[in-house]
Amino acid sequence: MSGGTRLENANPIIFQRSGERLLTATDEDENVHDPIDDREIFDIIRTINDPEHPLSLEELNVVEQVRVKVNDAESTVDVEFTPTIPHCSMATLIGLSIKVKLLRCLPNRFKIDVHITPGTHASEEAVNKQLADKERVAAALENSSLLEVVNQCLSSRGH
Repeated sequence: MSGGTRLENANPIIFQRSGERLLTATDEDENVHDPIDDREIFDIIRTINDPEHPLSLEELNVVEQVRVKVNDAESTVDVEFTPTIPHCSMATLIGLSIKVKLLRCLPNRFKIDVHITPGTHASEEAVNKQLADKERVAAALENSSLLEVVNQCLSSRGH
């Protein structure tokens, strides 16, 4: 974040990160069908960087495993995220970052739905509409400045 810019949520509550998931021999065996589950999706998105703070979305409790639902058989992923404040202007960017990370990591067969946890944001309906619109998401990713910010959110900070 550039110096002199006022933070919307200057003192966010920081939550403890969950431990790493232990892989089993079955998880690593390429010959065994290993359905994608809620924890696997959570592991993909939990380290995404918050655009305003040097913290992960998990550390800010923006994403939680209990708000991730996967149906591998039907190829659907549903992620609810909770902005840290009800008027967070970064909500669309956070949702877009989650969606892009999943689009980049999951097989094309998955339909990905990313939306705000009901009742947690003043512009919930508008943000959800933007995130659900494939053309708007594609157009946003053609904007090089916006794509650069998304990529910064997705870059590794050594969590």
